[in-house]
Amino acid sequence: MNLFNDLKKGCKLALSKAITLIESTNTDNQVNARKLILKCKNEKFSSIRIGVTGIPGVGKSTFIDSFGKYLTSKEHKVAVLAIDPSSEKTRGSILGDKSRMEKLSADQNAFIRPTPSSGFLGGVANKTRETITLCEAAGYDIIIIETVGVGQSEISINNLVDFTLLLMISGAGDELQGIKRGIIEFADAIFVNKADGENKNKAINTSIQYKNTVDLLNINREKPIHVGYCSSINNEGIQSIWKIINNDIIKIKSNNTFNQNRQKQEIFWLHKRIKDDLGLRKYEELTKSKKIEELENELNTNNDTLDNIINKL
Repeated sequence: MNLFNDLKKGCKLALSKAITLIESTNTDNQVNARKLILKCKNEKFSSIRIGVTGIPGVGKSTFIDSFGKYLTSKEHKVAVLAIDPSSEKTRGSILGDKSRMEKLSADQNAFIRPTPSSGFLGGVANKTRETITLCEAAGYDIIIIETVGVGQSEISINNLVDFTLLLMISGAGDELQGIKRGIIEFADAIFVNKADGENKNKAINTSIQYKNTVDLLNINREKPIHVGYCSSINNEGIQSIWKIINNDIIKIKSNNTFNQNRQKQEIFWLHKRIKDDLGLRKYEELTKSKKIEELENELNTNNDTLDNIINKL
């Protein structure tokens, strides 16, 4: 498959074509897409997947622009999947996050793909998992996923990435209550963005409030939530955030939690897709017959792709 070979060479055009292929609703294209994903899954790639989320206006795209440039300066290849809210009529992206990542867009070691969420719950697009696999096959070792907004429906981001960064801003309302209501369930780090100019002291004070609240909630957590502040404009805190992420990844790789987490994510999406695509009755039938355990094993040993399994069922 020429597309696969070009993908492995790091060709951006091939990567764009491959993503378009997996997003296609054409039956023939879907068959070819499943074959391509299986080929990619059988390759060994080392990558870190980072989720960046936060309320609209928190400065996610500007942050990723600065953060991504810092990573490419350290010889990393960075792929950004910016999940836009979709137009209800056209299902197309309406924000155009790529236009807010001017520095990173011009970087030869970066790839940015705005994708409409198309109403898919969880703040992620329907084919985000497969797109991550394609980016890794093309040699991108850092995958950043920017999600739509933040809230209970966004928690599925935690089932896609190795580390979730929640960006906040000072004066955004009932922030501390927000943490208590569920953000604690998925964030690995909370950073107050836009800590610059006249807003800097306010941002620092807000981060201290978060830290005090999170310290109480961290008591029952195996892995504590990191809290701090940053400025995308002045690049303040950018290096610290990468250090936190890298240290966390090193730690979970050393005790095999990294691989276990990724396997759990695969199983989460298998169960979700069966329920969503085939219905609860079929899901219960597969669970009772122990068939679902066989499917989990197929998925985690890379013998098949999720789309293939669902298609066969």
